[in-house]
Amino acid sequence: MFTGLIEEVGTIQNVRRGARSCVLTIGCKKVLEGSQIGDSIAVNGICLTVTSLGNGFFTADVMAETVRRSSLKEAKSGARVNLERAMSADGRFGGHIVSGHVDGCGVITEILPEENAVWFTIKADAPILKFIVEKGSVCLDGVSLTVAEVNDVTFKVSVIPHTRQETTLADKKAGSCINIENDVIGKYVERLLN
Repeated sequence: MFTGLIEEVGTIQNVRRGARSCVLTIGCKKVLEGSQIGDSIAVNGICLTVTSLGNGFFTADVMAETVRRSSLKEAKSGARVNLERAMSADGRFGGHIVSGHVDGCGVITEILPEENAVWFTIKADAPILKFIVEKGSVCLDGVSLTVAEVNDVTFKVSVIPHTRQETTLADKKAGSCINIENDVIGKYVERLLN
């Protein structure tokens, strides 16, 4: 389980592609502290298992299903990625419950500044939008954010300067693909009611 509070921005050092899967090598520092083979690290909100560790990097296998559902289908060497280690039992819960199981990708359609914040408008498919709730939580590329507005085609979040500076949201442009994880509680409630 994760919180959506990014610990570090790392860099993809290598992408070794299979027919539909891949192996990533991620350059980083902070998330390696205390990490072991088999631990979970969220990469742009995607829970990946550490398969090897080295001096300043870790590797992770990415299965075909994960590649299909996430922005990792576009992963390239040199790309910056948001990183978060799995939450420890004695850690603070500062974001929201994030599983690292991405529901799909959205597309950023607009980025507009408003005083000290920046508005991101994200277009998403109906199966994702049905779980987006105004003033509810959403995880975008691993970042825990609050939904400010939602309609039948898009939703909006407002991002403060600190969050932009400490994550890859500062790199995003209109047209960028972004990983979306809906609030897990809403998904369970919907499943139980059906």
